Amino acid sequence: MPPSLKARLKGGETLVGTLVTLPSPEIAEIMALVGFDYVWIETEHAPTDFVQAQMMIQAVGGRCPCLVRIVENRESWIKKALDTGCSGIVVPLVMSAAEAKSAVDCCLYPPAGRRSVGIARAHDYGMSFQDYVKRANDEVVVVIQVEHRAAVENIGTIVAVPGIDAVFLGPYDLSASFGMPGEISHPQVQQAIDEVKRRCDKAGIPVGIFTGDTRAAKGYIEDGFRLIALGLDSIYLWNAARAALDQFK
Repeated sequence: MPPSLKARLKGGETLVGTLVTLPSPEIAEIMALVGFDYVWIETEHAPTDFVQAQMMIQAVGGRCPCLVRIVENRESWIKKALDTGCSGIVVPLVMSAAEAKSAVDCCLYPPAGRRSVGIARAHDYGMSFQDYVKRANDEVVVVIQVEHRAAVENIGTIVAVPGIDAVFLGPYDLSASFGMPGEISHPQVQQAIDEVKRRCDKAGIPVGIFTGDTRAAKGYIEDGFRLIALGLDSIYLWNAARAALDQFK
């Protein structure tokens, strides 16, 4: 069995995945077949529900890990996402250490946390219940998102929370929190990104970031970012369609 996503992060690997925002098992499967290190299944800014998310994970079929970004940092969203059998979750808009701890606690079974115990696809519908419960705490990946200036101000206490497997920067929401939506190259935004990266490096926590640009992605990797989300399905689709039509014309 190949190493888990959590083990690869702990082992210092650099992982490049992509976002799937369209609720399509076929698209998720294609992205896995292309060779991405992980597939990010989007439910925060997408119409995808948990039935569709589970079908997308089933379509990926173990070819690569799947992360599910939940709608918000609430126990109900976390347990429903994890019960699909995903490799882990991405928790948006974490602002404080207390919010980070709540997310981690909801991902871990007692006594380490307070994850609710149910029977679902993650447990092979009950056939592997004991095995899954025994290993889940060691395998489930908890990625928290820092995407607001308040989180940057609290980053020192956030990264001190045990159980965070990666911190993922949301550059667009971060720029918006400074009153500059989309201006991710602004010095103030870049300074915030650098501060988060510095604090995470000091705490030994991998840092991730989204970009739609391959050159920028290579730059981030050179700077030590280890969890890259490269583009998303809908943009890949219209880019290819537009290029083909322009070439035809």
